[in-house]
Amino acid sequence: MLFAELAAVSTTVGATRSRSAKVKALAACLQALAEEADPAALAAGVCFLAGRLRQGRLGVGPAAAAPLRAAPAAAGGPLTVGDVDAALGDFRRRRPRRAERLLPLFGRASAAERDYLLRLLIGEVRQGALDGILVEAVAVAADAPLDRVRRALMVSGDLPAVTRAALRGGDGLQAFRLQVFHPVEPMLAQSAPTVAAALERTGEAAVEAKLDGMRVQIHRDGDAVRVFTRSLRDVTAGLPAAVAAGRRLRARSAVVDGEAIALSAGGRPRPFQETMSAAGRDEGESADPVSVFLFDCLFRDGRDLTDEPWSERRQALAAICPAELLVDAVRTDDPDDAQRFADRTLQAGHEGVVVKAAGGAYEAGRRGHAWIKVKPALTLDLVVLAAEWGSGRRAGSLSNLHLGARDPAGGFVMLGKTFKGMTDEVLRWQTERLQALATRREGHVVHVRPELVAEIAFDGIQTSRRYPGGMALRFARLRRYRHDKSAGQADTIQAARRLHRRAAAAEPR
Repeated sequence: MLFAELAAVSTTVGATRSRSAKVKALAACLQALAEEADPAALAAGVCFLAGRLRQGRLGVGPAAAAPLRAAPAAAGGPLTVGDVDAALGDFRRRRPRRAERLLPLFGRASAAERDYLLRLLIGEVRQGALDGILVEAVAVAADAPLDRVRRALMVSGDLPAVTRAALRGGDGLQAFRLQVFHPVEPMLAQSAPTVAAALERTGEAAVEAKLDGMRVQIHRDGDAVRVFTRSLRDVTAGLPAAVAAGRRLRARSAVVDGEAIALSAGGRPRPFQETMSAAGRDEGESADPVSVFLFDCLFRDGRDLTDEPWSERRQALAAICPAELLVDAVRTDDPDDAQRFADRTLQAGHEGVVVKAAGGAYEAGRRGHAWIKVKPALTLDLVVLAAEWGSGRRAGSLSNLHLGARDPAGGFVMLGKTFKGMTDEVLRWQTERLQALATRREGHVVHVRPELVAEIAFDGIQTSRRYPGGMALRFARLRRYRHDKSAGQADTIQAARRLHRRAAAAEPR
């Protein structure tokens, strides 16, 4: 399949709100990919449609956008999906990975292909074709039961392999079973503003501490232990504490879900960035060693537990897990009891709680209705410095905002971007307003006079080399525009730094 055809499908999918229309377009594309009988191209195409690369993140950032868009024309003819996948695979193997090595690939691409390819590299494809919709498209393309496709994906975590098996027909999907050392897509949580609101949706539930660490899935078979991240990456070598936790399980074989987190000497959580840093060192090298806490059991001694209710999975976990490794939790249907537990959890320095329905199954790879996270959002009033033209359904709208904090010494310090939290009405208004404030254009980025102030909610501020202030917002989203504030009244970079330091200041090292 030509890469231009895939890019066009992505544009079509992003331009419609209709879920059924998205599924229909994706299913047709998957059938066309399968007809070419190239397993590598099918796997690559599935990943492209999901907005990611088969090779994972390649370290190409926004700074490379302008030179890659301006790549001189190169020989080679029209790009196929296989061509792009092969070129990216070669780029991944080469060291050092300099963006200019991609110029020949971009030179063969049209303007539309360059735009799509660049968004894939940077991780900014926003077409609404997430795995959930792709799974539906696989079922339609293969004329297979949706629940069987979902189950195969749940236990394998490999969407390209499931797609290939489904499109081949027969009983290929039956071969996918939960197995030790085959990581499972983790279950994710929906959100609610309060624990009371969460309990209204779940009924009797467990209220668990939500730890701001690294999600880990630990697999054990005999003495062998392997550890995987939320993205199913094998990090066994970098997390000896998780390996040790796996060996303490009182089971011959098991798959358990948990969190690795760096704690201070007083037991309070260190900033998320420190967990990520400490996870790559030996425990003896880290001032605040990584601790591991477990909250779910997916598999125990040959028995798949993912279809069992949370209450039974928790009982199975408690039976094999040392008590000190269990995530703190309380079971209740009383909003007051739940709130008291949430308050204690926040006072201990954690980011919130997860309310889990007592009868809920483990919905791997999905934001299941049985898990609901509740955590207070941080906010800053920041200034819009620039915005990027959207793609797909947001084509023609200025969508991705560049956000800066005020520097009392003069100017603004960029802290991150967001395209989240915007209604159609807000998109229309900000596109018109930002174009009126435009000072210069650089590719798909429109730089503006720093006049608009926006209230931005986020989950934290982490250390980052990506922006000049050395910090970046985590999970930023627009809450509202502050028409009552001028840029001179926006929050300062010092305020952002105080939030950045707050967790560390709460407990001496």
